[in-house]
Amino acid sequence: MTPLVLLPGMMCDGRLWGPQIAAFGAGRAVHLAPISAHATMASLADEVLAHAPPRFALAGLSMGGVVAMEVLAQAPGRVERLALLDTNPRAELPEVRARRGPQIEQARQGALRAVMRDEMKPNYLVDGPGKGAILDLCMDMAMDLGPEVFVRQSLALRDRTDRQQVLRGVTVPTLVLCGREDRLCPIERHELMHGLVPGSRLEIIDGAGHLPVLEQPARTNAALRRWLEE
Repeated sequence: MTPLVLLPGMMCDGRLWGPQIAAFGAGRAVHLAPISAHATMASLADEVLAHAPPRFALAGLSMGGVVAMEVLAQAPGRVERLALLDTNPRAELPEVRARRGPQIEQARQGALRAVMRDEMKPNYLVDGPGKGAILDLCMDMAMDLGPEVFVRQSLALRDRTDRQQVLRGVTVPTLVLCGREDRLCPIERHELMHGLVPGSRLEIIDGAGHLPVLEQPARTNAALRRWLEE
């Protein structure tokens, strides 16, 4: 059975994929690939490839999806299946780039918690009974990773390359998935990716924002299962 490599989002670790590791780990090898040690997408993808199996299914959420596209750019022959969740194939917009510098400076000065609380977490999730617990988990992951990881990941995102052309060349089974209420990476971004990848499947998860893997794990797992088995 094809191993599954999971790439987390910015300032997240394996806990982001907890429901998916639980659902799929018993039947196949599941590898969590950290994306925290380098400040460029190319180096992050290099590290993923250095530790991944020779051939694998690849799923990335948010920044993890950006790294997944970089992995494809470097080694398309190693990826047997591709899942892009709540992510963006485009280069950073100028207005987003402009916010990176102040956020980086705040994190370096010891205000990472404030950056995560005030500028990032409000955009993550839909309102619902589980929102508070998921936000607490996001904060725990971010604080455990720390400010230097925030700086490296911010720089990698700021300087990333547009990967729409890479997606045009994808020939493996591909899932494009997002939460219906995702405000960071909205539905139209996923419709774009779906249009770029021939034969891809587009899944919109109701009752979820930017983190459907945690907000609606059963629905997300069902979509991932279809992708892994098609």
